[in-house]
Amino acid sequence: MIKASYEAHSLESAFKGQDAVISLVGNAGFHDQERFIDAAIAAGVKWFVPSEFGSNTADERNLKIVPIFDDKRNVVEYLKSKESQGLSWTALITGMFFDWVSEHASQADIRPLIQGKGLARGALEFHVSTKTARIWDGGDIPFSTTNLATIGKALAGLLTNPDALQASKNKYVYIASHTATQNEILAVLEKVTGEKWTVEHIKSSEAVPKATKALQDGDFRGILTLIQAANFAEGRLNDFTQVEGGLSNDLLLPGVHEDLEQDVRRVLNK
Repeated sequence: MIKASYEAHSLESAFKGQDAVISLVGNAGFHDQERFIDAAIAAGVKWFVPSEFGSNTADERNLKIVPIFDDKRNVVEYLKSKESQGLSWTALITGMFFDWVSEHASQADIRPLIQGKGLARGALEFHVSTKTARIWDGGDIPFSTTNLATIGKALAGLLTNPDALQASKNKYVYIASHTATQNEILAVLEKVTGEKWTVEHIKSSEAVPKATKALQDGDFRGILTLIQAANFAEGRLNDFTQVEGGLSNDLLLPGVHEDLEQDVRRVLNK
């Protein structure tokens, strides 16, 4: 393990001899990635993967709903400005994390809220312990979501395959374990648990202004609501089957095929 501070000389020393840097910083470190990029260039790194791994920040509509995504967009713009210095980049967009079940993530910890906690933690608006669901705008809006291990496999597929690197050079690329609606996931949950769930219906037209006001007042819990709105509300902002070029699963995840019901059973230990 190599430890480094955020000082330029420390970062450059840590990056020396590496072909690629994958940034996994949370929201507090998004803006620090510019110094990572500078150090990577100084160290001769060839490829940089910024900390995206979430909603489609290439879509301006997502940025309007979730303003903190501006920091992610700024990093990509900075990477674009450094392409002439020999550094290539790939921004991997994954949607919310489907199977994140970490018991160490507290409700007060904003970092997992930014990245999008998974099915068993309530971020997809399904609350397993109470068999309740919060369904946005009717629940028929498709959104893309990815298992954690699948993200790791995609990164490996990117960096070990020259063809994948070339096809992903200086681009946003998209993967998903599942593209489904809330209603489709709810039907699977009811099948797996053998119980009818209680449903609360949410209108984004009411929830978004409240969450935006909360965030403006310094209540960062509003961020999760805004991310949920960007995923579940009308507009299909995070349905990656609809983006130009579509999903890159075949390119980065050859032979990987995931089943929604199997993943629900795995998360719920059913």
